Amino acid sequence: MGFQVQIGDQLFLEEGGEEIGAVRKVAADHLVVYIEAAGDFTVPGPWVRSVHDGKVVLDPEKVDETFLAAARTAHERETD
Repeated sequence: MGFQVQIGDQLFLEEGGEEIGAVRKVAADHLVVYIEAAGDFTVPGPWVRSVHDGKVVLDPEKVDETFLAAARTAHERETD
């Protein structure tokens, strides 16, 4: 992938956006991430836009619809 990703890094769909999950496994060509309220997903390397400061930012134009749907509902079950 060319990025230095670590287990526990937080996952975002946009820079400065809301955190949607965390990295659970790092492989040479993909990540396994946990999306809150949806479970584990495999993220292919090309979906990753940038990695910095413990954050993995994805390219929302590259991720598939199933992943996007899970990401959009990541915080629905939270209460104030």
